[in-house]
Amino acid sequence: MRKGAIKRDDVLKAIAEYDELGRDGFLSKYGYKPATGYLLVHENRTYDSKAIAGVAHKFDQGRALRSDELSGGRSHAAKWLARLGFAIRSSRSPDWTRDEIILACDLAMANGWKRLEFNDPRVIELSALLQTMPIHPQGVRTELFRNPNGVARKTADITSRHPDYRGKPTNGNALDVEVLNDFLARAAEMAEVAQRIRSGLITGEFQGLLLEAEEEDDYSATEGRLLIRRHRSRERDKGLRKRKIEAVSRQGRQLTCEVCDFDFEATYGSRGAGYIECHHVVPLHEAGEVRTRLSDLALICANCHRMIHHRAPWPTPGELRKLIQQTVGEGGARLRSQQEPESRLRDEVAPST
Repeated sequence: MRKGAIKRDDVLKAIAEYDELGRDGFLSKYGYKPATGYLLVHENRTYDSKAIAGVAHKFDQGRALRSDELSGGRSHAAKWLARLGFAIRSSRSPDWTRDEIILACDLAMANGWKRLEFNDPRVIELSALLQTMPIHPQGVRTELFRNPNGVARKTADITSRHPDYRGKPTNGNALDVEVLNDFLARAAEMAEVAQRIRSGLITGEFQGLLLEAEEEDDYSATEGRLLIRRHRSRERDKGLRKRKIEAVSRQGRQLTCEVCDFDFEATYGSRGAGYIECHHVVPLHEAGEVRTRLSDLALICANCHRMIHHRAPWPTPGELRKLIQQTVGEGGARLRSQQEPESRLRDEVAPST
C-alpha cells in the first residue's frame, strides 16, 4: 500500500460515506477516534481529516488505512488532503495572544479583579470584538473560537492569579500572569493600551495591517502586535519620511543618525545619499492621534532602529544615545559631545496613515 497516494475523487467518496453513516457510525466502522488536531472543511461542513484520509485509500488501493498507520497532522492526513486542494482547519482554538489577553485583563480590572460569567453582556461584547481581531487566520478558527464561555474562562484564569485571590488558581498560562503584572504595575497606561486596541478594532483600523510579511521575532512591546503593526506602518509612510528629511535639510543639518551620528552618504557615497530610516518616537499607548507631528519622528540608522525595537520597553533615541556613550565613552567615534537639542519642528504636522 502506498500511503498518501489518494485522489480527490477517493476523498469525495469517503466524505459521501461519512455523510451516509454519520460521524459516530463512520468513525466506529473504521476504528478511528474524533480528530484532535485538524478538520477537513468541505461545502461548509467539517469532517475528521485523519479518518477521511485513511478511508480514502480503500477506493483505489483495496483497503482503508488503520488509525495506527497514519497521523492526522501535517506529515500525513492534513498534508495529503491539502495537497488535493481541500481546506484544512485546526480543531483546536489557537492560543490567546498578548493583544487578546490585554482586552480580557482590562475587562477583569473593570470588574474589580473578579471573574465574569459567560452571559455577562460585557463578556458577550468582548467575544464579538475578539472574533474581529485580524491576528488568527480563518483556517485555525473553530466554531467555538473566542465564544463567551472561552472569554469568561480567560477572565477566571487572569483573576485567579491576582495577588488578592485566595482560591486555587485555574490552569492559565505564563502570558496571563505577565499581562496581569503589567496592569498591576501600570494600570492607567495599560488601560489606555486596551482602549487603543479596542478602538482600532471597532473602526477597522487594524484590518490589513497583518497581511504584510513581518520580522516579528525582532520586534517586541508590552502593548501587543496590533499597535506595533500600526506603529511600523506609520514609520514606513514615505510621505512623512520625505517631509522629515526635507525639514532637517532646511535647517542646514546633516542627514545623520540622531542616536549614533552614522552618515550613510559619508560611508556609502552616492548610494547612501538621502537614505536614513524614520522612527516614530511617541509611545504606542499614546499614538492614537489622527495627525503625526514631524517632531514625533526621529531619523536614525538601521542598526539603532533595530536596537530600539529589539526588546520592550523601547528606549527613546536619546536614551539609546546615552547607552552608547556609556558603553564607548564620551570620546567615542562620531558621537556628539552634547545631547540633541529639542526639535524645532514641534508645530509642523503631516497627515498620518
